Amino acid sequence: MKILVVEDEIGIANFLKQGLEEENYEVLVAYEGEKGLELALKNKPDLILLDWMLPKITGLEVCKAIRKNDTKIPIIFLTAKDTIQETIEGLKAGANDYIKKPFSFEELLERIKIHFRNQFENSQLNLGKIKINLSTHQVFVVNEEVSLTQREFDLLAYLIKNKGNVRTRTQIIEDVWNIHFEYDTGVIDVFINAIRKKLNLKKEEDYIKTIRGIGYIAND
Repeated sequence: MKILVVEDEIGIANFLKQGLEEENYEVLVAYEGEKGLELALKNKPDLILLDWMLPKITGLEVCKAIRKNDTKIPIIFLTAKDTIQETIEGLKAGANDYIKKPFSFEELLERIKIHFRNQFENSQLNLGKIKINLSTHQVFVVNEEVSLTQREFDLLAYLIKNKGNVRTRTQIIEDVWNIHFEYDTGVIDVFINAIRKKLNLKKEEDYIKTIRGIGYIAND
């Protein structure tokens, strides 16, 4: 897992880099806001430790800029600011967490682990023997990886996210294909058949059921 540390105090930045690398994280470091933003957008780290008071542009501005490009990456503010209003301001900017300086490295490490655990859990979808990783766009049946096209992946993920609920063909074509006008929804049947074939499940393990005249439902 890759962590970006954006911290202008060199001693703190180096301390964090060393400690995190000892925990087997890959660590990138920036000492000012512009460089931190550049590394965040270019390298797509899995988590960002972001100081509030930075040269050139503040951590708050960096956070807002990152959120315009990436809504999922966890951002933890490291700062001496601790008023309720400042905390709210940081959270509104898009931060996921907030830890006050000086801080315990052990506490910070636990918070990092929690965010990674939540990130991992939120990226997993399950349907019977089928497992989907939304982050890596991988699909597995038991432990065997199945190769799907992007559209097949999107359709399967959509049905699993709505597991237990019938989705009409119109809903599917609007939500997955982003088509909001009259369109031949028969294309959905073609993709469903392709998905079923690639998953190579037994007939009784067909977790995507056809609701005749209406659409489809995913059920375990």
